[in-house]
Amino acid sequence: MFEDYFRQYALLIIFAAAAVSVPVGMMMMSFMAQSIGVRPSRPSAVKESAYEGGMPPFGGRPARFNFRYYYYALLFVIFDVETIFLFPWAVKYGVLSRQFGFAALGAVLVFLVVVTIAYAYAWRKHALDWVYNE
Repeated sequence: MFEDYFRQYALLIIFAAAAVSVPVGMMMMSFMAQSIGVRPSRPSAVKESAYEGGMPPFGGRPARFNFRYYYYALLFVIFDVETIFLFPWAVKYGVLSRQFGFAALGAVLVFLVVVTIAYAYAWRKHALDWVYNE
């Protein structure tokens, strides 16, 4: 019993050691390659400047995005996660209904009511309108 318990922790320690040693080893190899001249280091102002999202690092301030885009993206993620939670339930509904009866249906209905209330709240606050006129 204890051997199996410690064997599971040994696997966890092996995976953790691999997760740490691989990136550290890559950085050390890169540093050593630079020190012996395999990978030259020629810094310049362009190489050291910030590069974000495909925008060239030259010029003035980049164009600003509308905040509502991020709001839409966040709402999409929330309702997409709802779909991800509903799919396994729908696939296993026959098994769940035989095993738990109406409790399985009731739990999903409560979940759907909570998400529908959140959707109605977002709609009432005009969060889904791209152009908001007060």
